[in-house]
Amino acid sequence: MIISRFLRRGISTSTSPTRRRSWWDHVTPALKDPINAVTDAFLADPCPYKINLGVGAYRDDEGKPVVLQCVREAEGKTGATNFLESTSTAISSKLVEESAKLIYGEDSDVIKERRFAGIPALSGTGACRIFAEFQKQFYPGSTIYFPDPTWSNHRNIWGDAHVPDRTFHYYHPDSKGLNFVALMDDVKNAPDGSFFLLQPCAHNPTGVDPTDEQWLEISSLFKVKNHFPFFDVAYQGFASGDVERDAQAIRIFLEDGHSIGCAQSFAKNMGLYGHRVGCLSILCNDKIQAVAIKSQLKQISNTMYGSPPIHGISLVSKILSNPDIKALWLKEVKVMATRIQRMRATLREALERLGSPLNWQHITNQVGMFCFSGLTRAEVDQLAKEFHIYMTHDGRISMAGVTTKNVDYVARAIHEVTASDRDIKILHNIGAYKVNTDICSTSLGTKKTRARGMNLAL
Repeated sequence: MIISRFLRRGISTSTSPTRRRSWWDHVTPALKDPINAVTDAFLADPCPYKINLGVGAYRDDEGKPVVLQCVREAEGKTGATNFLESTSTAISSKLVEESAKLIYGEDSDVIKERRFAGIPALSGTGACRIFAEFQKQFYPGSTIYFPDPTWSNHRNIWGDAHVPDRTFHYYHPDSKGLNFVALMDDVKNAPDGSFFLLQPCAHNPTGVDPTDEQWLEISSLFKVKNHFPFFDVAYQGFASGDVERDAQAIRIFLEDGHSIGCAQSFAKNMGLYGHRVGCLSILCNDKIQAVAIKSQLKQISNTMYGSPPIHGISLVSKILSNPDIKALWLKEVKVMATRIQRMRATLREALERLGSPLNWQHITNQVGMFCFSGLTRAEVDQLAKEFHIYMTHDGRISMAGVTTKNVDYVARAIHEVTASDRDIKILHNIGAYKVNTDICSTSLGTKKTRARGMNLAL
């Protein structure tokens, strides 16, 4: 009956293969994310001593991912929980409450007076995306200012929400530190009431943070200009090893009476990258405003993904709310940060010991997960091609990928590609670091690499 009805209307019930293909013939491959591109290149390299310095997640001194003991403890206490609809709301609320305490201060007036609106989010990325949508809806036509440089995905996130972006000066390529004067000029010259994205600690990708005194000046100027600071907190604890210390920038803005937005991620500082646990919070004038803003944030998240999976949220809530487990977590954060600081010092010492004519002080001056090395794109490509060391093209080194076993190899490779006098290349005379060249020939056939003459016992 249905078929005959279609035939009477002159509608064909068959679809040719050509017509089916035409729906999507105009779709072309998306540009690769620069960080994912590094991982793809690393995985495609068959060399057994390859090194990935591109991943922005913690690795131990063996170069392996870590399951923190605090996570195991929390898992033991939540493993028997029935994650029912009736309990998920309470667990999500607990996450928001504990996240707010962590970033704004447990004894702050904001917490005591409940003057914040918050929702769980899909890690920091999801929190940023929800805020970008919130900004577009309630401040249409507004612009977001990013530090130059910033995390590569920031522009994609706000662009997907159709929020235009501009940049403000941040990093100084000559000093490899903060370009504070230019930063302040850009903040001053931006239209009053502009949105600015700030990273309060362990800046990605530069590892360069303002001092407390500089944060005070930035906050004061923001107040004069009535700018809105949105903080992306992805590495709390990794700058100093102290989560309270790493929240100082936000506390300064809070003390100065700013309205604040904050995206938090627990992917790195709890080793929960695959769980995608985060929180978005916005400070409000009072409880009534907090209720209104929270309803709008929930409305936005409901149209995107509903709510995040409850298991990761439960783990983070338990870690932050249980005094014993939280104390364990704080110790483990310190351990992770200390290892990275130690690798910074060791890498710098190794480069200086090799007689590098370049100044490597910025390796230890910078903080957090990343070192903005100053390596050029050509030097980064050379490291990958000849030494099987992978990092993003802007020269960002994930210090978590540097280990006791590979740090000398990394230093010698960097020295090799940056040496200005070709006659003093270290690989011409490193007999003490000779190894069996069959290591590479087994995997790479007859391809020769200059890295064979280096210490490959990684």
